[in-house]
Amino acid sequence: MNEDELKQRLNLEMETMSVNKLTETANLALSLGLIAGHGFRGGKYEILSQGKVILLPVNEAETYLEQLIQTLTK
Repeated sequence: MNEDELKQRLNLEMETMSVNKLTETANLALSLGLIAGHGFRGGKYEILSQGKVILLPVNEAETYLEQLIQTLTK
């Protein structure tokens, strides 16, 4: 395996870990009743909340969900 292939594989693994964390965070928000649904759509992450559809880049979606969950713990 050459250096470029190794970098590509590492990037893919990091991206997969990020998606898994986002999915876990979204599932927690769903189980807490904070959102009605979630998933990928058109290269962005879709969050269904209070009758609205919110489309965000992956990193922003994770931040949004974490902040939403924190509102319950305050």
